[in-house]
Amino acid sequence: MSPRKADPRLRTSLIDVAARLLSLEGPQALSTRRIARESGSSTMAVYTHFSGIGGLVHAMVREGFARLEDSLSRVRATDDPVRDLGLLGRAFLDNASRNPHLYPVMFGGCSLAGFSLSEEDRQYGRYTLRHVTACVDRCIASGRFDPADPELVAHRLWIAMHGLTALHLGSYLIPPYDAARCFEDQLVSLMVGCGDSPEDARGSIAASSGLLPSPSED
Repeated sequence: MSPRKADPRLRTSLIDVAARLLSLEGPQALSTRRIARESGSSTMAVYTHFSGIGGLVHAMVREGFARLEDSLSRVRATDDPVRDLGLLGRAFLDNASRNPHLYPVMFGGCSLAGFSLSEEDRQYGRYTLRHVTACVDRCIASGRFDPADPELVAHRLWIAMHGLTALHLGSYLIPPYDAARCFEDQLVSLMVGCGDSPEDARGSIAASSGLLPSPSED
């Protein structure tokens, strides 16, 4: 009799279960027994896929950034780079909203059960920023933005979006200043700060609304 094949979805399920436990109950909830029970698997599965809790924590970070990478890579270049930049911002916020259990882990914003992010973990996050840098470069080349270091501008946008996203996930943004309204205002202000005209910035950001590509169907 051939050995039973492992469920290819189990690894992702273990990551999501562990991240939700960490988010809702803190690091004390991260035991192999609890994770196995919540995911309908065995404790051996945690060791098989991650070599223990430490490996699982690092896998959460990388899975979170892999999902972000997938979301950002779905934004295709058009002849309006500022619109594309707004769409990248929407993709960032949408990915965090769909994965609120992973977002704090990705950026080290919660206790990681005695484990800390490695430089390799952080590099996964920095890697996703290349989409924004390339788009900023196109904005500068088109004359919409003033001449500048594209990577520095990308970091400026990243910092701003991270702040808005953290407040949104923490339920701090409520009507009439909810995440949607603050997002539009912040993106327009950032584009104008980079050199775009207020009218053009508002038009491009408005044009990016409703165009978010669908996430992967796994």
